[in-house]
Amino acid sequence: MATEPNANTTGRNGIVEKGPGFGEGLRDLWGYLNDKTITAGVIAAIFGCTGPALIIMNAAQNGKLTDVQTISWLFSVYFFGGLISLVLALYYKQPINGAWSIPGAVMLASALPLFSFNEVVGAYLVAGILVLILGVTGLIGKAMRWMPLPIVMGMIAGAMIRFGVGIVTSTQKAPLIAGIAIIVYFLMQRVVKKVSPILGALIVGVIVALLVGGFKFSNVKIVWVLPQIFAPAFSGGAFFAIAIPLAVLVIGAENAQAFGVLTAQGYKAPINAMTIISGIGGIITSFFGGHNANIAGPMTAICSSEEAGENKAGRYAATVVNGILFGGFGLFASLAVPFVKALPSDLVNVLAGLAMIGVLLSAFELAFASKKFRVGAFFALVIAMSGIIIFKISSPFWALIGGVIVSLLVEPQDFEK
Repeated sequence: MATEPNANTTGRNGIVEKGPGFGEGLRDLWGYLNDKTITAGVIAAIFGCTGPALIIMNAAQNGKLTDVQTISWLFSVYFFGGLISLVLALYYKQPINGAWSIPGAVMLASALPLFSFNEVVGAYLVAGILVLILGVTGLIGKAMRWMPLPIVMGMIAGAMIRFGVGIVTSTQKAPLIAGIAIIVYFLMQRVVKKVSPILGALIVGVIVALLVGGFKFSNVKIVWVLPQIFAPAFSGGAFFAIAIPLAVLVIGAENAQAFGVLTAQGYKAPINAMTIISGIGGIITSFFGGHNANIAGPMTAICSSEEAGENKAGRYAATVVNGILFGGFGLFASLAVPFVKALPSDLVNVLAGLAMIGVLLSAFELAFASKKFRVGAFFALVIAMSGIIIFKISSPFWALIGGVIVSLLVEPQDFEK
């Protein structure tokens, strides 16, 4: 078995980096499955299947999507996200996790009501093609030079801040249910660090909602619903409002974060392969109404951390566990949607906000911690927060454009560096 993570990527095979291969990955997997890798994989899955799933359902409700459209969305991003985990982990023997873009789902909450669902599907397809082209041509570095990470993160922070505000406003509307869920969240962070605090807050919140009659059981109809395939339609507004920001988020937020985490842990991450498979994932999920299946920053961080074991060469086993659980959640999405829709909306909003705390903190830190692109990042933040819509193009796109223009005007030296 390899002991050094850098040995897991051995060279280039055309445009895609070469890895040890599926045979070696499968052969060595059983020796690496232990209490630490399994626990890390389960924790990553719990994180991804609780709060983030609520964010998708929240966006679907804002966009007035049907249950079938919502179920297909969840199926595609979780099933194919899990498949990405299995493919990359077993081929490269690295903890490279697949999932979907949380900031992308947040952005869609404001963009979905502006277009028909078929136009949204077309924008997803275009975003996947853009990511694939950047991966195949190796133009990622040049593209990201003109879309600096601080500006991207400023936009993300501005688009997602409403989830943080939702913690406060929802608690005001439902102080008992939301308040107890928040208390449990913070207590679990302090006392039980091995279990997701979102899961604990969800369980206790559900119990309290049952006791006070907050559930809408009359609306619960649990039936098995197969995912559907949707035909794409194309519009200029959806291209600018959804496709471009989504492609930027997949590369600039998810892939860049995962690449940074893996590099910090000593892995030689296959950046081209990660980008190409994120593009393919976006193309496939678009036909099922999903915004993207791509490399996952937060879950890659969990499965590549020391919590997944001292032996870095074996941490990919945690990603395999996570991928199997993710795929399973996608297959049974039709059972989860009716349950979540029966929950009190204020509880869902609080849980979604709590799930976004880590992402928001990271976005603010990456936007303003360095001394570069600060003014551009600030304008990206406030433009995204404004929620403006111009020419049926929502604020995340204008935030990126505005942030870059401002930086070019007042911080041109940062582009030169």
